[in-house]
Amino acid sequence: MEAEQRNQKRRRRTFTDEFKAGAVGLVLDKGKRLSEVARDLDLTPSSLGKWVEQARADEGKSKRGTLTTEEKEELARLRKENRELRLEREILKNYLARPAPSVAPETPVLVALAG
Repeated sequence: MEAEQRNQKRRRRTFTDEFKAGAVGLVLDKGKRLSEVARDLDLTPSSLGKWVEQARADEGKSKRGTLTTEEKEELARLRKENRELRLEREILKNYLARPAPSVAPETPVLVALAG
């Protein structure tokens, strides 16, 4: 019976920032073992380990070169901006590749642009 329970996929859960901070505090501040805290709080050790590593990175104490939360937010913002700029460039490139319509010099559009 226990083997069947272990083989079943665990339902995805969400945790508040306060809960995560408390769990991380038990490991970093209280010195408890990660596996012990994970078991006591019914967490997977890998999830708790990610939270602990992120907290270390945010404190500037990461040994893995993990990005801080601020750096991750900036990276996401820059990637989004890059996607938008690439799209704009592609739109302009496609527009400029079209043949220009022939317009008489007296056309109001040209007069408005010139003066």
